[in-house]
Amino acid sequence: MTKYQFLAGMGLGMAAGAALGMTMSATKKRNIKRAADKAIKAVGEVVENISDSMGM
Repeated sequence: MTKYQFLAGMGLGMAAGAALGMTMSATKKRNIKRAADKAIKAVGEVVENISDSMGM
C-alpha cells in the first residue's frame, strides 16, 4: 500500500464518519431511518467516485 492509498482511505473513512454523524443526529425514528438511507447512498457514491479516481 502506498502513502497515497493510505491517505485516501483515511480521508474516505473520516468523510463517511462525519456524514453518518451529521445525518444520524435527527431525533425522530422516521427521520433517523430516512437519514440513514440517505447516508448509505451518499457513502456508496463517494466510494464509487474515489475508486474511479484511483483507477480501480
